[in-house]
Amino acid sequence: MRVVIATGRPPRWIAPIVEQLGERGLVVCANGAAVYDPAAHELVERTELAPEVAQDIVVDLARAFPEAVPGVEQGFEFAIDEAILDGPAELLGSWNLDGLRVAPIRSFLDEPSLKLILRFPPPAPPGTADAVQAVVGERALVTHSIDESFLEISHPSVHKAATVERLLRSTGIASSQVVAFGDMPNDLELIRWAGLGVAVANAHPALRASADEVTASNDDDGVAIVIERILESGA
Repeated sequence: MRVVIATGRPPRWIAPIVEQLGERGLVVCANGAAVYDPAAHELVERTELAPEVAQDIVVDLARAFPEAVPGVEQGFEFAIDEAILDGPAELLGSWNLDGLRVAPIRSFLDEPSLKLILRFPPPAPPGTADAVQAVVGERALVTHSIDESFLEISHPSVHKAATVERLLRSTGIASSQVVAFGDMPNDLELIRWAGLGVAVANAHPALRASADEVTASNDDDGVAIVIERILESGA
């Protein structure tokens, strides 16, 4: 059986995961915007927002949501708008500024972007992601892997299912043979595409509603329960 890690985490966050799980081959990261080869420490595939598109999106979002602070993932680098330095402490959240680039966000947008980040003062009200998507329109896809105070904005073709499908194309593995696990809206496309889409019990309501099965929570080893069942059945 083949295991594919598909995560919203950027490439720069993948090494500790690979260290824990062992070498599993290529990793789908940034919600599908990049494919990372841990053995070579390089990105073998990228689907990025063009500089001019990212620039226009940032301008429109600043006008519509002046309270939000933008950031950008580019390859193995992350940058944050300098507004983070003067904003309320809760905007910083878990961001550690050590070693990160901090400057006017538009100064970083002359290069393609794996994804833009838009951080609102928490808690952001329900519907924030939809409101941002309405401003972004068809130029990009808005999703989130935490709550709606931390939104991720990618190329409109980018999601986990599309990239995992490309990786499996040469293996002969069909979507009907895939079991996918998830917990947040950035997993929706993958859960719907897989032959068996499984949500953990503490997943976002939208994911639980779309899943073929809801297992126990991640704290109660919900993923392991399903994997062990499949291995024992020989399916």
